[in-house]
Amino acid sequence: MKRTFRIGGESGPNVGSGLVLFCGPCVIESREHVLREAEKISRICQRLNFPLIFKASYDKANRTSLSGFRGPGIDEGLKILGEIRQEFGLPIVTDVHDVEDVILAGSVVDVVQIPAFLCRQTSLLIAAGRTGKAVLVKKGQFLHPDDMHFVAEKIASTGNENIMLCERGTCHGYRDLVVDLRGLSMMASSGFPVIYDATHSVQVMGGAGGKSGGNRSFVEPLARAAVAYGVDGIFVEAHSNPDQAPSDGPNMLPIDSLESFLRNLQRIATLEP
Repeated sequence: MKRTFRIGGESGPNVGSGLVLFCGPCVIESREHVLREAEKISRICQRLNFPLIFKASYDKANRTSLSGFRGPGIDEGLKILGEIRQEFGLPIVTDVHDVEDVILAGSVVDVVQIPAFLCRQTSLLIAAGRTGKAVLVKKGQFLHPDDMHFVAEKIASTGNENIMLCERGTCHGYRDLVVDLRGLSMMASSGFPVIYDATHSVQVMGGAGGKSGGNRSFVEPLARAAVAYGVDGIFVEAHSNPDQAPSDGPNMLPIDSLESFLRNLQRIATLEP
C-alpha cells in the first residue's frame, strides 16, 4: 500500500493522494527576484487549486564549472526561504549537499531534497531522515530504479517514512538523459510516493560550454506521460525569463506558460484509468 502524508501541516499538500506540484526557480538569484517568482507561481496554483510546494536552492554546489553561479549561500538563502514560507503560506523544499547543512535546512524547510549525484550518500540520507521532515530523493542518473528501494531503506531506518522518490532520467552516454517510464513503476513498488522531475529530465549535462544545456520543448510531453502513468507529483523549475537565468535556463519553463501546462496535467490526472 502506498504511503501518504501531509507536508507543511494539516492544511498542506497530501502527497500520495492526488497530484502535487514542486515548483520554483532553480536558484535564489536575489531576495527580490525569488519573492516575485514565488508570488507569481503561488497565484497560478491558487487559481487552479493545484497543491504547491515551492522550490529554490540556496547553493548549487554541483555546477559544471567553477565559475557557475551558486546562489547566496545557506545563511542568507534559508532566511529568504523562511520569508517566502511565512509570507505566502507555502511549504518549502530545498536541496542539501553536506551533513552539516541538513540540520540548518531542516529547521526552516518542509522538505529536504537529496540531489541525484548524492542519492547513495548514506550519512546524508540518514541525517535528512533524522530531521523529521519529509525527504525527496532524486534518483541518480547512474542508478537503476530498483536500487532506490535501498535508498529509501536508509532514510526509513531513522523512523522517518515520509519519503518521496524522484525520477529525473538516466544517462546512457556522455550528456543526454533518457526517461524510461518503467522506472516509475519500479520505484512505486517501494510503497513510497513517486515524483517526476520534468525539467531536469531534459537537461543536457555540461552541454553548453561549461554549463548544462537542455530542451524545454520536451518538458510538457514527458510530464503528460508521467501523469498518465500515475505519478504522485511533478517537479518543474520555472522562471519569468529562463533564457537569462544564471542556472538551468534552457530546461526551465517560462512562468507565463505554467498555467496552461498545469491545466493540461490536471485534465490528464482526472481521467479514469
